[in-house]
Amino acid sequence: MSAPELIRIVSRDSPMALAQVERVRAGLAALHPHIRTEVVPVKTTGDKWLGDLSQVEGKGAFTKEVDAALLAGEADLAVHCLKDIPADRPLPAGTAFAAFLKRDDVRDALIHPGGLTLDELPPGTRIGTSSVRRVAQLAGSHPHLECVPFRGNANRRMEKMAAGEADALLLAVSGLERIGRTDVISEILPTEVMMPPIGAGILVLQCREDDTGLIEAVGELGDPATHREATAERMLLHVLQGHCNSPIAGYARTERNGELSLRACVFTPDGKTVLNAHEWAGRLDPATLGTSVAVALLRQGARDLIDGIAH
Repeated sequence: MSAPELIRIVSRDSPMALAQVERVRAGLAALHPHIRTEVVPVKTTGDKWLGDLSQVEGKGAFTKEVDAALLAGEADLAVHCLKDIPADRPLPAGTAFAAFLKRDDVRDALIHPGGLTLDELPPGTRIGTSSVRRVAQLAGSHPHLECVPFRGNANRRMEKMAAGEADALLLAVSGLERIGRTDVISEILPTEVMMPPIGAGILVLQCREDDTGLIEAVGELGDPATHREATAERMLLHVLQGHCNSPIAGYARTERNGELSLRACVFTPDGKTVLNAHEWAGRLDPATLGTSVAVALLRQGARDLIDGIAH
């Protein structure tokens, strides 16, 4: 199957999404100098709606229009943050993942204009975040801080903070790296303090499943270790049937010797109950590891906890 001459890349039109596309275009240009690429920007429901995501289909709000462009043949390749792609239901029929790019930093960063760390923030400090995962963990570890709902891209959130709508922000390190704004970081939080979302720091390429020439051309951009980590994490989420209001966190990690492990938590929204599981793959394949960790959480009561949260 011959490689395509032109690849039309569909993406959300936010600065971060477009920066992510440029990373893919640069990678493709290095591998296949003869292939031309062009960007097809779309505005998604999730970008237009600044209220509670659960009211607009949850996380699928960031992918629906992108999927439609692929399936309609208006674009050939989509670049997604893996954490935005729902794992409790399959990919849209006719589409497939073509490559998982090498994983970026999975951690969260605190942004405070005065440069304070999380432990230095005084009681009543308002932290801008709409992530149920972050809210639950902060409620458990720093109950004296107040979370205020914040949506919008990273630059917009920083503008809102500067306008006085919050005193500090929590944002993903990888996102700040992609838009060149690591200068605003006061503290990078270790995963023991703030466990990342499933799929943190992973960019994934999606295309039509019958587009074999394209799959071959972009497949070389993929990172095998990241693919294994993503497979374990998404299977965990699939078995748990978590939704966008479920405080679920976790990450798989490939050690230097190639051994894969998966750590995951399910929280109550108030952070008072935390279910924990951590397993090593040993001879298990990544999907079986994800299933095994999910089952360990279900044995501790994760089903009731997830189902008890409105969505």
